Amino acid sequence: MTELPSCPSCTSAFTYQDGALLVCPECGHEWSLDNPPTPDEQAQTIHKDAVGNVLEDGDTVTVVKDLKVKGASSALKAGTKVRNIRLVDEDHNIDCKIDGFGPMKLKSEFVKKAQG
Repeated sequence: MTELPSCPSCTSAFTYQDGALLVCPECGHEWSLDNPPTPDEQAQTIHKDAVGNVLEDGDTVTVVKDLKVKGASSALKAGTKVRNIRLVDEDHNIDCKIDGFGPMKLKSEFVKKAQG
């Protein structure tokens, strides 16, 4: 039996082959055995907002719809501005601090990059 390489995204050793692709069951990353991504390609994840604008660390965004917040008595209202975001490679890909709510993780599909 051939030893499969570790996942280039999360370094998990539990990869498996699915046809021509290798798959990581821990993070869901898929790649080709013939053409593995370089570390530079892995680091270049592009995050886009609800309308397709590219987001960067430190941007200011606006929430586009009311969002229920676990453990909070009220929802996060559409139009709420969030300043100085930090992008991460997770399911909720924005780490931020919102006045009145505290530290929070948001999905980029529920925000729009603020003008200026």
